[in-house]
Amino acid sequence: MKKYLDSLPKEIQDLISQASDSAYSNNMSVYLVGGFVRDLILGVKNLDLDIVVEGDGIKFAEVLSQKLNVGLIRHRRFGTATVILKKHLKVDIATTRQEYYPQPAYLPEVTCGVLKDDLMRRDFTINAMAISINRQDFGRFIDCFGGEADLADKKIRVLHNLSFVDDPTRILRAIRFEQRYNFKLEPKTLKLLREANELKMLERVQPQRLRDELILLLKEGCPLKPLNRIKELIKFNFINSGLSLSKKNLVFLKSVESQINWFKRKYPKRRQLDTWLIYLIGLIDPLNINNIKLICKKFAFRRGEEKRILAYKKLEPQFIKELSRDKIKASRVFSLLEPLSYEVIILIKAKFKNKNLEKYIKDFFEIYNGTHLYISGADLHKLGLTPGPYYQKIFHRVLNAKLDGLVKTKKEELGLIKKISEDKSYGAKRT
Repeated sequence: MKKYLDSLPKEIQDLISQASDSAYSNNMSVYLVGGFVRDLILGVKNLDLDIVVEGDGIKFAEVLSQKLNVGLIRHRRFGTATVILKKHLKVDIATTRQEYYPQPAYLPEVTCGVLKDDLMRRDFTINAMAISINRQDFGRFIDCFGGEADLADKKIRVLHNLSFVDDPTRILRAIRFEQRYNFKLEPKTLKLLREANELKMLERVQPQRLRDELILLLKEGCPLKPLNRIKELIKFNFINSGLSLSKKNLVFLKSVESQINWFKRKYPKRRQLDTWLIYLIGLIDPLNINNIKLICKKFAFRRGEEKRILAYKKLEPQFIKELSRDKIKASRVFSLLEPLSYEVIILIKAKFKNKNLEKYIKDFFEIYNGTHLYISGADLHKLGLTPGPYYQKIFHRVLNAKLDGLVKTKKEELGLIKKISEDKSYGAKRT
């Protein structure tokens, strides 16, 4: 296994070496585990290290963070910590644990354990492998449950018969990993998954946990694959009993995927899209607004997420009709689209196939969005205008004029302001 470690980028090798030294100097045993080991064997890039410690995981994290002179986030309740290095690199550190599920679908009760206990509590064999980074046996591979063979055979296999009953979120995780790596659920695991679904185990899970798993699934590189597999295996009752993935909705989601890729390609320097939210809105689009409100409440989405979900659903036909007309002024296009999030605009472009609408959205992103004035409140004050609410009315009119090409320079903006200030309807007051 040492050859795999030697193939890692130098910054990761150095980090592992530092962790090994910290463990040695503090008489602890540490191991790389989970998804990092899986992806290392598969040759898939994964810069998030998972380390387990036979001993005190938080103490080890404190030692390592001090050695690296970087930040640390502690989760004392779970005996875990996260060492933050750079924007693209972090290390999750945990104490080796064993778990007991008091009831099906409940969170487990956790106690300290040894490495094998920690591997046994994991979801699938391909996530239950470890590599020692201890000085005395650096690079030793630990595979108690045949994970390496399952990787070679491209199989997703649970570790025991009650896996999906103990933690039904593993149903979604199994589908996510199966579709990400183009693996197959091995026959017994598939049988256990179907049985757990017949028992409606997902519907017994806390909604927030389901939400988190759903978000991870929708963040996959191609989420349409796991969504299709969900339709085939378990349906969407865990989200809403009226939800299905019809052919019409699938066509819409494919259009969503295309428009997301268009945005990423055309505007790489703009803020990143919350692509999972776009796919979610597309998925639940066939439902009426009352059912969508129930979903938002059930899964306790953040205020900003719920606002974007409902903003799309509340779009009036008149809005689309106006955005589809010929020869709309730039200022009107701006006033229609500027209040909306990028996510909602992408959904509009994906759903409504209209050349005018597509052109206006492209113009919005390429020309209008981000348009700013040269003037400021200080300029208005210099012109002798007393600060007041009419400032915003003036700015709005000047911005519209700029969008429509009627003013271009700061001098022209100031000239328009002088003209506006003489209009008594604005209520402008002079000092």
